[in-house]
Amino acid sequence: MVAMAAAFDGPALIEGKDLTGLVSSLDLFLRPYRALMSRAEQREHLGILVGGLLSDLERKSVEPIAARYELPRRPLQRFVGDGCWDDQRVREAMRTQVAEEIGDAGGALIVDNSGFHKQGVESVGVERQWCGRLGKVDNCQLGYFLAYSTPKGTALIDAQLYLPKSWAEDAERRAATAVPQERRFLKGWEVADELLVAAAPHLAHAWILGDDEFGRPSELRDRLAARHERYLLDVPSNLRVRKPPHWPGRSVKWQSLTKRAKTHPPEKWKRVHLRDGEHGPIEVEAFATRVETARKAAAPRVETLLVMRNLAHTQTWYLLANEDAPLDVEVLVHAASHRHHVEQVFGAAKGEVGLDHYEVRSWVGWHHHMTLSMLALWHLVRERRRLGKKLLN
Repeated sequence: MVAMAAAFDGPALIEGKDLTGLVSSLDLFLRPYRALMSRAEQREHLGILVGGLLSDLERKSVEPIAARYELPRRPLQRFVGDGCWDDQRVREAMRTQVAEEIGDAGGALIVDNSGFHKQGVESVGVERQWCGRLGKVDNCQLGYFLAYSTPKGTALIDAQLYLPKSWAEDAERRAATAVPQERRFLKGWEVADELLVAAAPHLAHAWILGDDEFGRPSELRDRLAARHERYLLDVPSNLRVRKPPHWPGRSVKWQSLTKRAKTHPPEKWKRVHLRDGEHGPIEVEAFATRVETARKAAAPRVETLLVMRNLAHTQTWYLLANEDAPLDVEVLVHAASHRHHVEQVFGAAKGEVGLDHYEVRSWVGWHHHMTLSMLALWHLVRERRRLGKKLLN
């Protein structure tokens, strides 16, 4: 899906001539969030830090922000690192505002993760694990994120730090980094599901989207189906399927998705136009069908398979949806194409509001920083809408 995403790159987030309006509207934007702070200095720190994240500073960690405003850094570091304010309440308030301003029944909730490279090993959750940003296994923290995308805009609305099993079982390291006692080890897809359970009832949406980390485990697909959530998730090409039992000519043999795509009649692939690009129309070929998918400890289940490929036939994507998803290739392809929005919004968050510019070690500090960055990004999304510009294409 990365190759597809490259065709959708959006414009710069905010231009210099718009910065004056951006800053002047910040105070009004922050009022409902300041109301969630219990002390006057917390309300002041909130404005300083979000303003710093929105500034043109090259590095947007606490120290450069404090220097920018000629303020002592320690109070700001304490506010982020271990301040007694509830970042979950702030994210919930932001989610409510997001729902009011860009909510749409045709929207999508998109789950994804992002790695944050770390040199040392003392920051919470740091372990040698796969870091997508580096494209290799290295020392990093792994965060799971939830984005909400509609025709009106896209925002990051929630985040949760992944706690590796070695950390979850280490009482000394948990205590040193203030990991909550109730936090236990969860697999990555389980962390993502927690985010979905919390947000889905509050945001109108038609689809839940994600890459093959989330499509591969049948447990997540089954959980979503049980909650009557319509999903469309990438799955790996070696996943095995077979024809449903009620289909004529059913074969009891399982076959990989790669083989299923190769044996699909050429005349039954449908060309779908996604959008007009700078160098001409962007199109894919695709087909959709019902298949039966296996379970380790349960009976197979019928799901909907979507297969897409580029016109050069050099790249193919495989996705699974609920059994009752529409067998309308155009509907499915256009829904799937929205997953690139999370990649774009990550680019904006890291490039514009310092999502990865943090120097905290604790559980509280990580979630505080992510909350402030997501809040700053949401303000940018609102300003782009006010200016009549798009954050994403």
